[in-house]
Amino acid sequence: MPAVTVEHRGAIAIIRINRPERLNAISQAVAVEMQQAFQQFDADPDRRVAVLSASGNRAFSSGADVNDLPELWRAIPNVGYHTDKPIIAATSGWVVGGGIVMVMMCDLLVSSADTQFYYPEAKLGTTAGGISSLAARMPHHLAMEIMLLGSKITAQRAYDVGFVNRVVANGEHEAAALGMAEQLLDSAPLVIAALKRLVNEVMPGGPIERMVAISQTVAKVRQSDDLQEGIRAYKEKRKPRFTGR
Repeated sequence: MPAVTVEHRGAIAIIRINRPERLNAISQAVAVEMQQAFQQFDADPDRRVAVLSASGNRAFSSGADVNDLPELWRAIPNVGYHTDKPIIAATSGWVVGGGIVMVMMCDLLVSSADTQFYYPEAKLGTTAGGISSLAARMPHHLAMEIMLLGSKITAQRAYDVGFVNRVVANGEHEAAALGMAEQLLDSAPLVIAALKRLVNEVMPGGPIERMVAISQTVAKVRQSDDLQEGIRAYKEKRKPRFTGR
């Protein structure tokens, strides 16, 4: 069974975490498959909007799977993958830890009334740091309350401060997100893409976002043919023949 499923409804892609038996905890497979699904969505000329959702209604995600810790950054918009196409998050039930990081980086967010946002890492003695960007997406003191005190925040409170776009009846979150996606299909794709790019330039990048970007740049060099050629040339005492690959 895939850890992430993809459903196409015309120009809309619905990408769901598919581990309801584990409250959609983010495992290694979820992170990798999420990254792949969104990369394919970005490359597909027939898809214009994505809805990020999850199977079942008990939890959008219970956070990182402590029994199968993921490279969480892979599943995060604008970090593990990039697209100029809009992404709408649809949540119900628990949105915990890394689940908050995933949805806060989406362009729009619809939550069912029973959604609760919860970041317990300070109580568990660990953090990956990605949550720090929450302070750029909701009032500072509320973000700190979530991070430092581990307060559970309801969908209504998140809506009241502008973190959530719409609160809908339980079970209606995905339908509401699809309705929003249909509205986006009536707009010019080039304008939507341009506005998203410009907004991403305005939004401050957190330390984890910068770290991942730097590590990816360095990794391309370390994994390159040119590096291997440089090592061979050094050992053979000759001039290297670099190809830029």
